[in-house]
This record gives sequence, C-alpha cells and structure tokens, in this order.
Amino acid sequence: MMDGQGLRRSVREVFEVRDGEEVELRGWVWRKREHGRLLFIDLRDSTGVVQVAVNSARVGPESFSEASRAGRESSVELRGFVAHDPRAPGGVEVRCSSLKLISPSLDDFPIRKGASARVLYDNRHLYLRSPRVAAVMRIRSNLVWAIHEFFRSRGFVEIDCPTLVTAAVEGGATLFEVNYFGRKVYLTQSVQFYQEAAIYALEKVYSIQPSFRAEKSRTTRHLTEFWHVEAEMAHAGLPELLETVEELVRYAVTRTAELSENELKLLGRSIKTEEVEGRFPRITYGEALDILSRHGFKAEWGLDIGADEERIISSDFEKPVFLTHFPRMLKPFYHKPDPLNQDVTLSADLLAPRGNGEIVGSGVRIESYDELKARILEEGLNPEDYYWYLDLRKYGSVPHAGFGLGVERVLKWILGLPHVRMAALFPRTISRVTP
Repeated sequence: MMDGQGLRRSVREVFEVRDGEEVELRGWVWRKREHGRLLFIDLRDSTGVVQVAVNSARVGPESFSEASRAGRESSVELRGFVAHDPRAPGGVEVRCSSLKLISPSLDDFPIRKGASARVLYDNRHLYLRSPRVAAVMRIRSNLVWAIHEFFRSRGFVEIDCPTLVTAAVEGGATLFEVNYFGRKVYLTQSVQFYQEAAIYALEKVYSIQPSFRAEKSRTTRHLTEFWHVEAEMAHAGLPELLETVEELVRYAVTRTAELSENELKLLGRSIKTEEVEGRFPRITYGEALDILSRHGFKAEWGLDIGADEERIISSDFEKPVFLTHFPRMLKPFYHKPDPLNQDVTLSADLLAPRGNGEIVGSGVRIESYDELKARILEEGLNPEDYYWYLDLRKYGSVPHAGFGLGVERVLKWILGLPHVRMAALFPRTISRVTP
C-alpha cells in the first residue's frame, strides 16, 4: 500500500507541513476513540503524538476494518492529509485516506492511567513507550551529547576503561564481587585509577561508562548501577579542577536546554539555566558544619556528610555549591592532604541546589610515591594490591586532579524529577534488577 518515500514524515514534521499536504506515517496506536463510523487514533512515533481521524466514508471498508482491529500499541502505517484544526490536540490532525495494520496487540496493554510505581517499573520495558518517558530519555541523550561536546572542545581524549577490577577505589564496603574464572574480582566503582595511568600519555582524558556501588541505600538519589562521567587532568590543582567542573556543569545544563526545546514542552517543564549563571559559591567543610548547626543538626568535626545533610546545605543556595577541604579521615587514601593543613584534603563535592545534593565528587591526587604508599599502609591496605597504581608515581609523576559526575543525578536535578530511577532507561536499585 505504502510506496511513496517522498511522502513519509515523522510525527514532529507533520506539525510543520502545509495544510492539505499528503503525508505517510508509521507508528503505534497510543490511544483510540470510537464514534460510530469515525475513529480517532492518537498515533505515536519516536518524535511525538498526532491525532489521526479515520472516517469510514473516506478510507473504505478494508482500511476502516484494519483501524477498528488496531488496539493500543498496535503498529500501523497510514496515509492522509494534514489539516490545521484548532479543535485537534496541538492544532493539527491527519485525515486518513488509507491505513494498514502491521502488527496487532495480542493482549490488553498492561500500563493504565493511575498505575502504581511498582507496576510501571515491573513493566519498564513497556512503560518506555510513554511519550513522557521517551522525552526524558531524549533529554538524557542531549545531556550526554553536551558533555561530549564540552570535553572535545577543550582537548580531552575519550578513553574506555575496564569494568572488572581487582581493588577498591571508593572503599570495599560497596564492591560487587564477581567470580572471574575462580578468582575474586569486582565491578568497577570508578575508572579513576585507569584514567590516572592514561594522563601520562594523553594529559587530559574522560570516560562515560557505568559504575557500580553495592550501597544498601533506598534514597531517591541512589542507584546500584549508574552512568559515570569521569575526567582526569595532568598538571592540575584544586583551582583548575573547580574551574573545569564549573564550566562543564554550566555548559552541559545550558546546552541541554537548547537541544531539548520540544521535549521540555511535552513535559511541561523548563531547565533553570539561571541556576548555573555566574560563579558557583565555595564553602569549606567547616563552614558546611556551621550551616548544619544553624539548622539544628549535631554537626561535629568528622561528620560524614550524607544525603540528609547535603539536602540541608544545598537548600541554602540558589546555585550549585562547592563543598571543599573534607577531613582526611573521610576521604580515600589517594586524596592529597592540603599542604597548609594536613588534617584536610584538597577535595570538593559539588551539590546541586534545591536540596538535590551531590552531583560531582572531585579531588587532587597524591603524586608522590612515598606519600601514596604511606597513605595506603595508614588505611590498612596492602600496597601489592595497588602495585601498578604506585608505579605511576615512579616515572615522572606530575600534580594531577580529577572528578566524577553522575548522569542520572544531574538529570534528576535539572528536570526536577522526584526519583533518580526516572532518569535511567532500566534502573538498578537495591530492590530491582529486572526487567
């Protein structure tokens, strides 16, 4: 039936063509309403939804029969003429002239209005078909695209690092163990160590790949598998590190807003780009304790600032805020102590505003072989487990720094999503590993 490639349009394109123009569409039945010999189909494709009017007198008995049999999520292809009609959703409908049922739905579609979160995520493989969910995934894609643009424009080289590792980066308590041909290995928490090796050849590197954390946390911002943007820079200290993180976040947020105009309109949301304008505030760990004390927290030195505390601190600011100089006792062994105060490290977390908490963790690395080995022993770790990481300090070591950004957390922040799982295609949490 359909043989005119020149007529084929996406749903989004239909809204831009002239009144009366003939088009050919392919997609799925999102909703259908029957009024005797007149059917209205809300046709969905990857770009949006458009109303299609199927009149039995116009399409003929065969096409009308096919349309009548097309239940929700049946796949169809059709031809029709575009009509600009203010009564139609979005002011446009397609008046069908012929329709072919490609594949019918074999059962009632399980996603219904008012379905619980459990039902939606039990059926995530089908829930993805919702135009709103698809819009979030498109915005996520735009966010990652913007991040790539930023790094490439500043001379960073993208690298791919191992997922299977033999030692912890962020602490052994959150490692997922894997049997590797009878040997115990782990899913990576971070690719930082491999990036540190790469800077001695490439100087500035970045990666975007999954990280895994076996955290028994049920907060609205934790996933056990998340997409991690990590970067490492040779010849960098804390000032260069904070400047790079600030520039990345500003560029990623504003560029994502530019790329996502249609998706944001569908969601009825906006990205608050004003939140990333100008310099981000910077406070020390000690100053953060003062903020917590004013809010009634028992905030003593050595407090491990977690989700609740981050929410309070970030709620005090209208922009992302850097929280710097964490106590040495709270940070992994590779964080460089501040030469002016050995009790704190040259480290920084970036907290998103409106109570969203940490979206970036960063720090200056120890570049000295002797100092790094001493810190490994101080933490009760075996230097042999980090032999190659120590090797990096033997041959022309340089000051360097790096950071990690969580894609899902950033998306949760800029879209105002209630839970980070909404920012993942197939989220993995402490209680969910299917579908």
